[in-house]
Amino acid sequence: MKGTIAQMRSYERSVQLLMVNQFTINLGFYMLMPYLAAHLSGTLGMAGWVVGLVLGVRNFSQQGMFLVGGTLADRLGYKPMIVAGCVLRTVGFATLGLVDSLPALLAASAATGLAGALFNPAVRAYLAADAGERRVEAFSLFNVFYQAGILLGPLVGMVLTGVDFRITCLVSAAIFAVLSIVQIRALPARRGDDAKNRKDGERESVLSQWRGILANRPFLLFSVAMIGSYVLMFQVYLALPLEVRRVGGEGNSGTAAMALLFAVSGLSTVLFQTRVTAWCKARMEPGRALTWGLLLMGVAFVPMIAATAVPVPDGGAALWLLAAVPPTLAAFLLAVGTMIVYPFEMDTIVRLSGDRLVATHYGLYNTICGVGITLGNLLTGVALDAARAAGLSALPWIALLALGLACAAALYGLHRTGRLAPPPVREAQPQHVSA
Repeated sequence: MKGTIAQMRSYERSVQLLMVNQFTINLGFYMLMPYLAAHLSGTLGMAGWVVGLVLGVRNFSQQGMFLVGGTLADRLGYKPMIVAGCVLRTVGFATLGLVDSLPALLAASAATGLAGALFNPAVRAYLAADAGERRVEAFSLFNVFYQAGILLGPLVGMVLTGVDFRITCLVSAAIFAVLSIVQIRALPARRGDDAKNRKDGERESVLSQWRGILANRPFLLFSVAMIGSYVLMFQVYLALPLEVRRVGGEGNSGTAAMALLFAVSGLSTVLFQTRVTAWCKARMEPGRALTWGLLLMGVAFVPMIAATAVPVPDGGAALWLLAAVPPTLAAFLLAVGTMIVYPFEMDTIVRLSGDRLVATHYGLYNTICGVGITLGNLLTGVALDAARAAGLSALPWIALLALGLACAAALYGLHRTGRLAPPPVREAQPQHVSA
């Protein structure tokens, strides 16, 4: 951990602050969100479809507004969007703990989603700009803080929610309020290089900018190819826990196996991310690293395929081992694959953007991957149910393996054909100055 802190201190102050901010953002978010559904259905007694609606509104407002959030960050600056997102999440989380009417809950849920759409593209574009040539290493370190917040947040939330969920909401809101104040006072103002270098001529319209990004074929191909990585990684929260519960049951045995699964997934990133990135950067090009990372994420489901060939024991240690070991091994391999992919993925987006409208590119990328995750999870859930009903329990895992192999092949093709290289720099057009 000392090495991680020392590496963080080697960056300028803005980059250090962004990393601490992301840890705090995830801490505040994940100490609340895992327990929101139980609060809505239990404490407030809402029907399942209402709970799904409230949670769905948050996800939809975030995924649907990423492009807008990125565009605003490129036009108005990164700092205003980061601060606005934190302030909005302060209000949203406080409201979730203080109201019980459906309209108010929907408004609060939408606000928390919109907050993420405002600050996520801005944070990543800001980090990419100020990290400069050390962008890959910065995103590697950023992911350590990101995962640390995810790891610690639910533990803090469990303690607070054990007292009262409203306390969890208010503490989370207070964290975002303090974060807002710190960023207003300490985070330097920052705009993208394209905004700084823009001449005094007529400003390009938003629709024109969006058309230009949509015409960036390598960027769109890369975005579609990377959907698979998000679908695969999300199975740590969907298919793998469902399998643990199916085999291990709902008792203490299943709970312990679930805890091991999440602990291995989060801790491995915190402990090994920077070493994995340094090893990969020293030995391979970004395109090859992305390909190998996606390949490993697909192979992560091989232990699950093998486990389906083992008869389920009646109980005891053998049952626990079958419930815990294959999913935990799969989660670990998924984490390593993500460690390989993430820093080069974030860097590739910047390179494909040509260092122009970086936040807008991040926003569109997040939207494309978000839609892919939704569809991928829906299909995964359907496949799990259908496979169990048909007695073909290995089929979903084979499909996930095939998805990883297909995405790895797509990235390899993009790399070999040079489509992951930065676009040629456009020459500046001469400006006519009126007398």
